Amino acid sequence: MAKKKSIRRELWKDTPEEHDFPAAFSYLSLVCGVKAAEALVASMREAPTEIRKAKDLLRASGLPLLSKDDFHVSLDLRKVSKGIPLSPVLLVRGNISKQISLTVADGYHRICASYQISENEDIPCKIVEPKYI
Repeated sequence: MAKKKSIRRELWKDTPEEHDFPAAFSYLSLVCGVKAAEALVASMREAPTEIRKAKDLLRASGLPLLSKDDFHVSLDLRKVSKGIPLSPVLLVRGNISKQISLTVADGYHRICASYQISENEDIPCKIVEPKYI
């Protein structure tokens, strides 16, 4: 169960940026089609924020950790160093019994930047359940 924990104000915003939702749709429409992507993004807008560890998000997604030298990771690290908070990440829950990994719809670089700060960094997430699994 996700912990109810306060978000580090200096690192994270309370809610995703409006432009994060079209970005999530753009990616999701490639992997599950337009109608499913529309439904998932609509659910993301209403989903409660959960707090998860950077290391757990990377493990569950199966994605590699991007280095500090990655262009977008370095941009996010610079934002944090300047006191500009990052936007929560948008996720679609995986299914271990069907060998489907967690899908990072938006925020992969932010997860990697957070991991570079600390693998135990708490990351606010909007996680939705896929209807098509």
